Amino acid sequence: MNLNPSERKSGKIVLPGDRLGVIEEFTPDPGTYVKDGIIYSKIVGRILLDFPNKRVSIYPLVRGVKIPKVGSIVLGQVSNVQAESASVRIFKIGNKQLSGFFSGILHISDVQSTYVESMFNVCKPGDILRAKVISEKNQVYHLSTEDKNLGVVYALCSQCGHALETKRHTMYCPRCGKIEKRKITFDYAKEML
Repeated sequence: MNLNPSERKSGKIVLPGDRLGVIEEFTPDPGTYVKDGIIYSKIVGRILLDFPNKRVSIYPLVRGVKIPKVGSIVLGQVSNVQAESASVRIFKIGNKQLSGFFSGILHISDVQSTYVESMFNVCKPGDILRAKVISEKNQVYHLSTEDKNLGVVYALCSQCGHALETKRHTMYCPRCGKIEKRKITFDYAKEML
C-alpha cells in the first residue's frame, strides 16, 4: 500500500512494507526502514507523523513486539550455506521466542577474528546458531559470531542426523563416527531451546 499525501495522517494503521514517504520529506524513526530513498513500515502499527520536526515512526499495535536490533543476541536455524555466507532464520531474541521469523546473513568475514577458509567449516543447514546483530542494512539482519559465546549451539550429523558431540576441537557423531567442523560456542549443547 502506498499512502498518498492526502491519506497521511497520524493514527492510520499500516502493515510491514507499506510506503510512508521519502527521505527528502521525513526522517525515519522507530518502526520504519529505508530502501532506495523510500521510507516503509517495518511492523504492524499506527503511523505517527511529526510534521513540524519532519519525522515518521510507527507505534506498534501489539505491545511488546520484539524485532532484532543492532546489538541483539539472536538464535536462529541455518537454512542455507554457501562458500562465503550462511542464511539464518531468526526465531529468538535473547530468551524471547518470536511469533514469526526474521532473515539473517552470516558472512565469512564476521565469523571470527582469525582466517576462515569456508563457511562449510562453520555451520551446516539445520544447525542452531547464536549470533549478534551487527547491521540491518536492506531489511536483512547481518550477523556476527566473533565472540566465544557465539556460534553453533546445536548441530546434527550431516550423514545420519544424530546429535553431534564435541571431542577436543572437533565435532563427532557417536552413532556413525563421522567427524565434522563447526564454529561452536563454549556452551555447545547446553542451551535449552
